[in-house]
Amino acid sequence: MTSNTFRDPGFRRATARRISVWLALAVLSAALAWALELVHLPAALLLGPMIAAIVMAATGATGGSGPFHVMAIPRPLFGIAQSAIGVMIATTIPPETLRDIQQNWQVFLFGVVSVIIVSTTLGYLLAIRQVLPGATAIWGSTPGAAQAMVFLAEAHGSDMRLVAVMQYLRVGLVAAGASLVARFWVGAPEVAPAAIVWFPPLETGVLHTMGLMLLGVGVTRVLRIPAGEFLVPLLVGAAAQGLGLVHPAVPPWLLVIAFALCGWMIGLRFTREILVHAWKALPRLVMSIIVLMTLCGALAALLSWWLGIDPLTAYLATSPGGADSVAVIAASSNVDMAFVMSMQTLRFILVLISGPIVSRWFARRLAARNANPA
Repeated sequence: MTSNTFRDPGFRRATARRISVWLALAVLSAALAWALELVHLPAALLLGPMIAAIVMAATGATGGSGPFHVMAIPRPLFGIAQSAIGVMIATTIPPETLRDIQQNWQVFLFGVVSVIIVSTTLGYLLAIRQVLPGATAIWGSTPGAAQAMVFLAEAHGSDMRLVAVMQYLRVGLVAAGASLVARFWVGAPEVAPAAIVWFPPLETGVLHTMGLMLLGVGVTRVLRIPAGEFLVPLLVGAAAQGLGLVHPAVPPWLLVIAFALCGWMIGLRFTREILVHAWKALPRLVMSIIVLMTLCGALAALLSWWLGIDPLTAYLATSPGGADSVAVIAASSNVDMAFVMSMQTLRFILVLISGPIVSRWFARRLAARNANPA
């Protein structure tokens, strides 16, 4: 790029337009995230930027000759953001999880596998009914961390936009349901959000976080692991933390940047056609999530009767997703916190392992079914 390029009025106008569009996206993202935080919506820091990007995309952000066609998140930045979120999730896995699971492995295996089977079956039915296409329906129905499922779905060729719609719709409904059950059915106190220190002092844990992020990006570049930027920091970080080798700490300011980049990466891929499809599918998606929550509630009642544990502990343990909000509710309620988080953590780990296998199997089955309709 020569100095004459910078003097070109057309180039300067285009640059000014790009800057103004990105500033508009940043301001709208911040406003929406702040509004969602006010109502304590889970994943508000990701949903705000994602919704803002969808709004921009609906006006031409993902293609064409409009003012927003220049918007795109560079892939390396998306990988770094995934690494930060992977480390963040690793810090939420309690070191004592393995011990708790070993002591009652039959109970945990029954509870986790039951929820996975129910959710996968509902995803398969959504695919058969053509509410969502193929493996996208399976990933969208999978009861794991929403961010993880979106990243894995994208890495394995599914439509991350529709997966994000279903995952975060479920997160919101499940979190609302768990809060209502805790407050009105069992009588638990309303959860007060903890104060956030956005710029904590630099500590060793932040250096551990940076090291895990660099490991994730480097290993992925060499080995080409699907969603490796996310999975490597998560799995290595969780294992090393459990062994006491590292104590990663992800500062809130870094999470804000990571969530914004991921939200923009997802949202800017939306088109008017995808939005129309998601809107038409919304009633059936909501119904499927309510069915999933009902079946998981029945499973919780069975566990409560079988083990003699209190109903809220069983309900939160089998809650299909929204583990972060479930953890907040459990921490402020009179429940067995270790049981709840061990069940949630084991399910997340099994979903990470089985998700790609299950989605590919169902995709082949659906393809064969469509090729040879009865």
